[in-house]
Amino acid sequence: MMNPLKFFQEVKQETFRITWPSKKETMMGAVMVFALASIAAIFFLILDQILRFLLNLILTVNIF
Repeated sequence: MMNPLKFFQEVKQETFRITWPSKKETMMGAVMVFALASIAAIFFLILDQILRFLLNLILTVNIF
């Protein structure tokens, strides 16, 4: 079993080794996520409209 004091000392040492992203990297990542999410939303909107049009076309065809 590990000594709790030693464990917390090691955790503290590990926290000093963390390299946090800079403000510029964080902003760039946020912009990229927003851009890709917007592109995906537009793509699925267009796809949904095309499929809705085709489904309405199929359902309104009179066989008789």
